[in-house]
Amino acid sequence: MKKRIVVLSGAGISAESGIKTFRDSDGLWENYRIEDVATYDAWLRNRTLVLDFYNQRRRQLLACVPNEAHFQLVRLEEKYDVHIVTQNVDDLHERAGSANVLHLHGELLKVRSTKDETIVYDWKSDLKEGDVCALGSQLRPHIVWFGEQVPMLERAAEIVAKADILIVVGTSLVVYPAAGLVHYTDFAVPKYVVDPGRPSMAAVQNVTYIEEKATTGISRLVKELLEEA
Repeated sequence: MKKRIVVLSGAGISAESGIKTFRDSDGLWENYRIEDVATYDAWLRNRTLVLDFYNQRRRQLLACVPNEAHFQLVRLEEKYDVHIVTQNVDDLHERAGSANVLHLHGELLKVRSTKDETIVYDWKSDLKEGDVCALGSQLRPHIVWFGEQVPMLERAAEIVAKADILIVVGTSLVVYPAAGLVHYTDFAVPKYVVDPGRPSMAAVQNVTYIEEKATTGISRLVKELLEEA
């Protein structure tokens, strides 16, 4: 049986494809206050603003392409059973060819019913007021906003717990509950953290840091892992 590699990915892996990272140093997200565009209260207060914000992000995503880090992770599937748990709402892992991708925080190219959250549609155009589901209720971005439950968290924890090797790339490990997933791996499991910022892995053992950006760090790590397999 192939060893299982679990990859926890965050905004840093998509930044090199031109997708802006979640929070810049000024605490703004693409010049918007997070409280104004990424909470359910914001949706109730100013639906037009929220729709416009995600429409902009959707258009931006469709103009981007996967980068070398995404493609290198696909190469690992030649010799490993690879599962990606991503905090990203883009589809760059899928477009690169990764077979097993779980999105913790939703997907930008999907929308869902505000009446029944199990009604989800693929969506690549702008989402407007008056776009409704089969039940007649307004559609919203299929995104986990601040303050909302993370429905895929339990499944993600199950995946991480079965890792033979854990790779963390492009995430600061400060956004919870996603950051807590690293604690579900056994202490003996080799863990690789690829990030120039060297995020804290306090109380986690057997960690190797690769202080490089995703494209170069992942390329080097994949080469090593394929040679070891």
